[in-house]
Amino acid sequence: MSRPDDTAPRFTETERRILTIVQKNLPDSATPYADIAAAVGTDEATVLDLLRRMKEDGSIRRFGASIKHQRAGWTHNAMVAWRVTEQQAEEAGKQAAEHPLISHAYYRPSSAPDWPYELYTMIHGRHETEHLEVIEQLRRETVLDEYAVLESLRELKKTSMVYFPE
Repeated sequence: MSRPDDTAPRFTETERRILTIVQKNLPDSATPYADIAAAVGTDEATVLDLLRRMKEDGSIRRFGASIKHQRAGWTHNAMVAWRVTEQQAEEAGKQAAEHPLISHAYYRPSSAPDWPYELYTMIHGRHETEHLEVIEQLRRETVLDEYAVLESLRELKKTSMVYFPE
């Protein structure tokens, strides 16, 4: 893996094949990294070294299990759009992101004149009013006050991004 001229990393064919596998589900095995190595024709140390390097350089933010939140009891969620100034966005976003029921916080400048909301948070709850409790807590503890709730009615698509297609 090299980064000439500070561009996107260039991967060897073996590295691409490893990443194609790990971007999906790890093998259900006591030795998943050895299994990946065998599938791509290399050794386990090569697999682990690539993943370690990518974690260290920030290419991989985290490596963990994906939970199907609905099956785990988190059946209600809502995107909440908040009105913030550009100066408030960074600090308010950090404060919101610290809440354990908020999985995402994004600042997206609005170009629509009738839509003044620029900070977006995704709140997950176990019952249909839990997100409202989080909203009220954020209103009490931060500069966040004016908002619009965009409740999820139905999931149309949810997949992980595929960066290395087969």
